[in-house]
Amino acid sequence: MDGLNFKKNDLLVVTIEDMGSDGEGIGKFQGYPIFVKDAVIGDVAEVKIVKAKKNYAYGRLEKVLTPSSFRVTPKCAFHKQCGGCQIQALSYEKQLEWKENKVRNNLLRIGGIPKEVLDEVMEPIVGMEYPYHFRNKAQYPVGTDRNGKLITGFYAGRTHSIVANTDCYLGPVENKVILEYVLAFMEKFFIPAYDEQTGKGLVRHVLIRTGFTTGEIMVCVVINGNSLPQSKEFVDGLLGLELNLNKHITSISISPNTKNTNVIMGDSVKTLWGNSYIVDYIGDTKFRISPLSFYQVNPAQTEKLYGLALEYANLTGKETVWDLYCGIGTISLFLAKKAKQVYGVEIVSQAIEDAKENALLNHIENAEFFVGKAEEVLPEKYEKEQIYADVIVVDPPRKGCDEACLNTMVKMKPERIVYVSCDSATLARDLKYLRENGYEIKRVRAVDQFGHSGHVETVCSLVPTSRQRDLS
Repeated sequence: MDGLNFKKNDLLVVTIEDMGSDGEGIGKFQGYPIFVKDAVIGDVAEVKIVKAKKNYAYGRLEKVLTPSSFRVTPKCAFHKQCGGCQIQALSYEKQLEWKENKVRNNLLRIGGIPKEVLDEVMEPIVGMEYPYHFRNKAQYPVGTDRNGKLITGFYAGRTHSIVANTDCYLGPVENKVILEYVLAFMEKFFIPAYDEQTGKGLVRHVLIRTGFTTGEIMVCVVINGNSLPQSKEFVDGLLGLELNLNKHITSISISPNTKNTNVIMGDSVKTLWGNSYIVDYIGDTKFRISPLSFYQVNPAQTEKLYGLALEYANLTGKETVWDLYCGIGTISLFLAKKAKQVYGVEIVSQAIEDAKENALLNHIENAEFFVGKAEEVLPEKYEKEQIYADVIVVDPPRKGCDEACLNTMVKMKPERIVYVSCDSATLARDLKYLRENGYEIKRVRAVDQFGHSGHVETVCSLVPTSRQRDLS
């Protein structure tokens, strides 16, 4: 039987044998793969076909007939609707196993890395001690429900329909108090939520960032206009909230965004009270974080991730290091404490300004930062200025490294390359290129930054092929 024999609304009983890249269950009916959202490995489920193609189908979970031994009761009542926690019904131990296998399979299938090599270099995944309340940043859309009541929460998966929920289990518990105050303030002063369809209304999103080490909290309201009515009362009310011990609001701002766009933040920020930033630490390195700054959302796991990157770089204090896609300098400043000189490259000019500010904040003088595309800055500095690298660290966006960047990295012949990845599929593709051009993997390890989601970070070190032979 193949997909041509199935049609929409057919009911099938399926055993879930695997999970896809986004955490959806995968079962087979007479060899025909069916992708089923909300199903977990080991479930025997009744599934309704919603879309049938020749070689596979998408199904909706109608009923779990025999629950998997790995199925758990999710803490959040909205986990099915919300787009943030695709696999909360899977035990955390099984989540870690699945994520490690996801990385391994991508390296095998896409990267073409032999199984015997992976068996030797792959290390156990780094999980969280407690996979809840770990996010230091959340952006909550504001809207109205069918009855016209003001709501905030998160978008349902692959939609812009808001799931009303102020009590997310991934963010700090203080967020609930702040969000409920914002909604009450809007109701009191008849301040309308933004309507994406009409382009009218004022409040679009509420951004909350928390310094887990310092306890500093930032509240930034994104508005479809230039000012927030009754802003003094808004500030006074926020400052009067009773928050948990050692947590305190230190920055209140607005970000005007009048564009018809999916981009959440506006181009600028106006501080209503306090600082224009909060301060937090990763390890013993201090960072200033503004509303527009990129900053890793899971500080505890980020410290572990960057600690691995530093360990893999194996610095002695004599090395020149290039940190590509450096953001606000988070990895660069970690490396600078152990390197002779660090050069960071980032396309976002504001991030580079933040990186320079963070270097000053930490009294680090051996880090220099450049604005531009890594694939353009690196060749220019290498070919025109003859700047070499003993170690190159890359932490690219989801799409991975540009081939021009990889090509220059190979030409520079660093002793070590450390690749930090948020997408193991593009990591695998780039590792294939590096392995075909004179490098071999020495160590690789997954790190769970985003519990209950399908995402996983990976850190990998490579050395020249000839050196790998010497080391073995």
